[in-house]
Amino acid sequence: MAAPINIDSYSDALVVLGTAGIVVPLVRRFGFSSVLGYMAAGALLGPLGLGSLINAFPFLYWVTVVDAKNVAGIAELGVVFLLFILGMELSYERLKTMRRLVFGLGSLQVIFSATVIGGIAALAGNPPTVSIILGACLALSSTAIVIDVLSHQGRLATIAGRASFAVLLAQDLAVIPILLFISILGGDTSSSVTANLALTLLHATLAVAAIAIVGRLFLRPLFRLVASAGTNEMFVAATLLVIIGTGVAAALAGLSMALGAFIAGLLLAETEFRKAIETTAGPFKGLLLGVFFFTVGMNIDVRELAREPFWLLASVVGLIGIKVVLLTGLARMFRLSWPVAIETGLLLGPGGEFAFVGIGMATTLGLVSSNVSGFILTVTSITMTLIPVLDLVARRLTPRFREPRALDPELTVAPSGAAGHAIVIGHGRVGQVVCSLLDRHSYRYIAVDNDAAAVPAYRRRGREVYYGNATEPEFLKSCGLMDAKAVIVTVAGQADIDEIVRQVRALRTDIVIVSRARDAGHARHLYAIGVTDAVPETIEASLQLSEAALIGLGQAAGPVIASIHEKRDEFRRELQEAAARNASGSTHSIRPKRSRLP
Repeated sequence: MAAPINIDSYSDALVVLGTAGIVVPLVRRFGFSSVLGYMAAGALLGPLGLGSLINAFPFLYWVTVVDAKNVAGIAELGVVFLLFILGMELSYERLKTMRRLVFGLGSLQVIFSATVIGGIAALAGNPPTVSIILGACLALSSTAIVIDVLSHQGRLATIAGRASFAVLLAQDLAVIPILLFISILGGDTSSSVTANLALTLLHATLAVAAIAIVGRLFLRPLFRLVASAGTNEMFVAATLLVIIGTGVAAALAGLSMALGAFIAGLLLAETEFRKAIETTAGPFKGLLLGVFFFTVGMNIDVRELAREPFWLLASVVGLIGIKVVLLTGLARMFRLSWPVAIETGLLLGPGGEFAFVGIGMATTLGLVSSNVSGFILTVTSITMTLIPVLDLVARRLTPRFREPRALDPELTVAPSGAAGHAIVIGHGRVGQVVCSLLDRHSYRYIAVDNDAAAVPAYRRRGREVYYGNATEPEFLKSCGLMDAKAVIVTVAGQADIDEIVRQVRALRTDIVIVSRARDAGHARHLYAIGVTDAVPETIEASLQLSEAALIGLGQAAGPVIASIHEKRDEFRRELQEAAARNASGSTHSIRPKRSRLP
């Protein structure tokens, strides 16, 4: 006979897993953040959403969360993994590289925002302790959503992306003192406040020091031992042991589990196992953090809109407005441009997931009332859902604030090609190699590039590089295209390559065009639109690997190189024939051989 089970717990877990396996992939397919997908699902399927209608519609029992406590434990593990990964990101080298923005801009943002928001909370009638907690927690932004938005758009490497990341790092550093502060305030207050704070602070310091010392002594040897076994399962087990074990140790010492995991992440950030641990913890963090954001969504009470719509809207606008103004002003003080300052301010203006951790802890300890907590967390949730909208506003708004800059004199130098020369389009890593070999063979060429920062630097080193847009026919003519012997296209973007080839071939039907291609399919396309020779990156990589492998296996270099050249010619003929068949409209009856192409 089967043992009885708690069907409520299983049904609630199935709802969360269904969100992760079905709802979130659908959300991602339409280009939205998975974090927002989890939050929206939590708001819709939680006890304050459709779950409140179970009595009227019993079938909703199987598609809603009946009791938030059934997933609260998993959500807490999500916070633990989040803090662990944040600790891993705060390596000494990263902080050293970005120290000006992290410790300058980021620290001032946290201090000023916490002070202003805390002051407004005090004016609203909250006690000083509550005002400080609210100010500190609301001063922080959403690392998960902002990084997800920027990485999804490939903008982490932009100036605004780096500035946002630096401020988020400073906010992550502020998590530790905020957690300690809340833990201290939540201690036994039967004795004097000063004595209680001193005793609790000493206890917390000793606990953190003990965790750090033990971790320093044993974590690296532990992972060396596990890595020597060579089994991935043991490495996963060791990673989970460290994350959860340090969290439990911190909880036993009267601190939060998240703080213990954060310390473990800091200790492992400088080890040789950092990348492997991040890879191992990534899937667990993604799922568990998704559960956490699901519970965040469950805190969104739509009924708050009906009860206090004015104050809710005013708080949402006020929180975002205060942080945007402060951060934009501070960014300008640190000599960031107006577009970067505005974009950074709008991205980091909303509240963040740590508000749910900090204010939730304060509510559990009795420092913040449930009414205040519910209202503030609803405000925070709404602001977090607005991050993609604010990002869109930033990208539409910032072009209007572009500051005109004086052109470097080197950028105004006009090309002057002689007859019979080559034109190298693109002076990145590939273009530089091509130019160096043309120099070695003493062949006359000019190079063009649209990187306004790189062109002057290379011209000062003696390289004949000119600034301009190679997709413009007049610029190509100014480069001497009508008298040139060949055009070599080395840029990386497929759309840019195609447009350049079309423009060159439209102006000169007889010129040699040698172009870089992304893969075999792109090479066929380039042959179809008129290149003389296309060099697919994937094919060249496979040929070089084959050559190195054969020579390494002891084969004679001469025959190997000859066979590589034969194979390259074979690929070239096959691609050209396939392009010719496509151009003649016979692709339905005759298909090019694909199995031999990488």
